[in-house]
Amino acid sequence: MSENPGPSGTFVIAQAETPAAHGATPSHGGVEIQVPPGEAHGAGFPPFDAQTFPSQLIWLAIAFGALYLLMSRVALPRIATILEERHDRVADDLEEAGKLKAESEAAQASYEQALASARNKAHGIATETRDTLAAEAETRRKAVEAELSAKLVTAEAQITATKTAAMANVHGIAVDAAGAIVHQLIGSTPAPQAVEAAVDQATKS
Repeated sequence: MSENPGPSGTFVIAQAETPAAHGATPSHGGVEIQVPPGEAHGAGFPPFDAQTFPSQLIWLAIAFGALYLLMSRVALPRIATILEERHDRVADDLEEAGKLKAESEAAQASYEQALASARNKAHGIATETRDTLAAEAETRRKAVEAELSAKLVTAEAQITATKTAAMANVHGIAVDAAGAIVHQLIGSTPAPQAVEAAVDQATKS
């Protein structure tokens, strides 16, 4: 379709000829153009064309082979390397965890052994201290008992001496009192030997 100015300044629209039917030969500028039947207007979708199936299969095989080579030579070795490194890392981590577990168990066993040894040692020290204190207390008790016994003997000796002195004084007082009483009764002083003999006889009876 084109627009050409007319002689009076108006535009005249010229319409190009269209092919009358499917498979016709259109012309453009006086040149005829041959249109192949497969490329005519309204042809089917090329991938669904049965005539192109062999070439499509060939290109599919080529693309699949290229993709397989790319995956087998580049991608899969890298994936295998990554998986192997991850497996080695996991194995190393498990080994390290096992070592740490063994070390912790050994430390716990050593701690329990040290704790048991400390308990036994403390029990031994307590028993030894108790025995020592008991021996010291027994020694002190015996010393105190010995000291009290000595003091008791000394006190008994003093009591005996005091009693003896008191009895001697009582005997003298009794002799003097008896002599004074006889003098008051009979008016004469009796002999000291007779008065002492009479007091001794009276105290013995």
